Amino acid sequence: MIINTGQRTDIPAFYSKWFANRLDEGYVLVRNPYDRDKISRYALDPSVVDLIGFCTKNPAPMIPYMDKLEEYGQFWYVTITCYGRDIEPNVPDIDDVIDSFITIADMVGAGSTGWRYDPILLNEEYDAKHHLEAFHHIASRLAGHTRICVISFIDIYGKVRRNFPEAVAVSMENRELLGSKMTEIAREFGMELRPCHEGNYLAKYGADCSGCMTIPVYERAVGARLDVPKRKPSREGCACYLSCDIGEYDTCGHLCRYCYANNDPVKVKQNMADHDPDSPLLVGHPPDNAKTHEVSQKSWIDRQLRFI
Repeated sequence: MIINTGQRTDIPAFYSKWFANRLDEGYVLVRNPYDRDKISRYALDPSVVDLIGFCTKNPAPMIPYMDKLEEYGQFWYVTITCYGRDIEPNVPDIDDVIDSFITIADMVGAGSTGWRYDPILLNEEYDAKHHLEAFHHIASRLAGHTRICVISFIDIYGKVRRNFPEAVAVSMENRELLGSKMTEIAREFGMELRPCHEGNYLAKYGADCSGCMTIPVYERAVGARLDVPKRKPSREGCACYLSCDIGEYDTCGHLCRYCYANNDPVKVKQNMADHDPDSPLLVGHPPDNAKTHEVSQKSWIDRQLRFI
C-alpha cells in the first residue's frame, strides 16, 4: 500500500523527528479530519507499505533520518516557487531548498523525485516574466536530479479567498502562455511537465496531462507493478491516487497565503504548540478511552511483474 504524508501538512519540514519516531515504533495514529473521535492505526512496516509519498517545501529536516526510510519505496515531491516572504512567509530561500532537493535525489534517485512549481499566481510583482525567469533558474539547477515537473494555477477556494483576498484566478490566455513556455523549459532540462488538475489544454504543447501523483509515477519509483484497489478521485478531473494520508489539517507552519490545507493561522499555531514528537498522533495525545480502527493493510506489489 501507499502511505501519503503531504496532502494535509508538511511533515518533513515541521515534524521530521515525530515521523522518525513513528518509523522506529512501527505505527502511526491518524484522526479522521471530519470526526476527530475516530482514530485509525496504520502499521509502518515495509512488508505492507510499498511506498511513502512526501510533498514538502523543505525536505532538509528529514535528511538526518533518511536511513530509516531505506527499506521503503519513496517518492518525493518538493515544491520550489519564485515567491518571497509576502506570499510564503516561512519557506526557506529557493537555492537552499534546491540544495536539499539535490541531496534527497542523490539518495533516492531521480526516478523517485518530482519538482512542483505551484500554485502559480500573477500580480504586479510576480508577473509572467518573473515566473519564467525563476522557472528557468530552478529547472537548470535541478537538471539530472528529477524527471518530472508539476505545475498548477491557483484555485480560489473559500479558505484562499479568506486568507488571501487579493488573489485572483489566472486567465486562460496566461495559463497557455506560461504552460507552453514552461513545458519547453522543462524539456530543455530533461523533465516532462505535468499539469495538476488543469485538463488537457497544454497537451498540444507537449505536456503530459495524465496527472501527477499517479500509480504509473509510483510504479516507476518502486520498480514494480502495483495492483491497487479502485478508488474514486478526490475531485472531479483529478487522476491522482491519494489515500492513507497521515497528516492533519491546520498544522503547516509555512503559512503560505494561498494554502489549501490551512484554514485558520491561529489554529495552526495552537496545533503546533500541542504537537509532541513522542506521541503517536501528530497533534496531542490519544485519550485513554480512545477507540482506534486497525486499518487493513497489505502490499500492492505484483511480484510476478517487474519493470526492467
